[in-house]
Amino acid sequence: MVQQNPKNRVNPEQYARLKAEMAAPYRGLRQFIYIACGASGFIGAIVFFSQLLAGRDVDSALPNLALQVGVVTLMVLLWRWEQRRQKRS
Repeated sequence: MVQQNPKNRVNPEQYARLKAEMAAPYRGLRQFIYIACGASGFIGAIVFFSQLLAGRDVDSALPNLALQVGVVTLMVLLWRWEQRRQKRS
């Protein structure tokens, strides 16, 4: 009984995709999380910026705006880091 090599049972496109997933598991999920958190931070930044422009509750709106800008910045940095890692693979 001759057994086939597992590479021969899967077409080359599927094999390349599986190999990439093994090298970086959950990459698509991480990228989705980066986008979702970045979008949430951006919406929050717009809300707190509008509160600052209106002059409402400035003492709490300013730190919250800074936090939202920090979240967006972190998500952008993580996205870029992920893209650089993907290009190296």
